[in-house]
Amino acid sequence: MTKHNPLDDTVPQRVARYSDLVPYKDSMNNSEGIPPEAMLMMSPDKVMPIMSPKGWEGRSKIAPVKGAPGLTITLAECPPGDSAGLHKHTGAVENFFCVQGQFEIIWGDVGQFSTILQPLDFVSVPSGIYRDFKNVGTELGRLLVMIQPEPGDTQDAVYHAKSSGEEITKRWGSATVDAMAKVGIRFGEPV
Repeated sequence: MTKHNPLDDTVPQRVARYSDLVPYKDSMNNSEGIPPEAMLMMSPDKVMPIMSPKGWEGRSKIAPVKGAPGLTITLAECPPGDSAGLHKHTGAVENFFCVQGQFEIIWGDVGQFSTILQPLDFVSVPSGIYRDFKNVGTELGRLLVMIQPEPGDTQDAVYHAKSSGEEITKRWGSATVDAMAKVGIRFGEPV
């Protein structure tokens, strides 16, 4: 007689299939009315949430796997030259693991420091530091991004350059900036 394992009943909720992943900007564009062109200024081509904590309210809330508090995992797919734009996570550590391609990881107030990640290289950027990642290779790159928010956070606050927010306001209006704030994308320095 085999004993029933309760984990058997939850396996489907613990598996993320690549073919089913949806870029978070697609869901944000639809749910918050953010123009796709505005999101392209603030995000790489595709960032697909894989896992987020139960009750997560931030960009990765659509992740198919709901994990324990303290970790969100996404897969960034970037064509050559694609980047995230210089931004900071005020209360979260952002970890990058290069799966495929070649990525430049940039950090510092004006992006003055950098390192190149080859496949299977890893780097961790502390909270409160401006950072960016850019595919500097010649083919599609894939970067596993693991964000560790502060205990109790349900949304990872991200701040982009103030000038980017001004450009978005000029092109699409303040409602777009407000919609981005609802999903954790803000401009300028935290107050």
